[in-house]
Amino acid sequence: MNWTPLTELAHLDVIDAASKDRPVLIFKHSTRCSISSTALHRLEREWRTEDQAHAVWYLDLLRFRPVSNAIAERYGVRHESPQVLVVRDGRCVHSASHTAITYTGVVAALMG
Repeated sequence: MNWTPLTELAHLDVIDAASKDRPVLIFKHSTRCSISSTALHRLEREWRTEDQAHAVWYLDLLRFRPVSNAIAERYGVRHESPQVLVVRDGRCVHSASHTAITYTGVVAALMG
């Protein structure tokens, strides 16, 4: 996966603008959590070449907690970690956390 680091609040405007053309994936990762590492590695392991057309953003929520808080507020989702969000037309259309993060679920939301 070709992650784009999500490190500042202005990136959320970039994500919203990009999501007008195609859905965008955000992965919120806690670098101190084994469940988060497992979810990240499972998603990366199953990601296919044809999925590369989608923009994928990676947030280290421990380093950039204000960005994580802004995500919860902007997209109307409860903060969780790990967490994936799929943003389409500036709105969160899919959110999953912990063991509910699956490649199948993410791709279905991106294609939906």
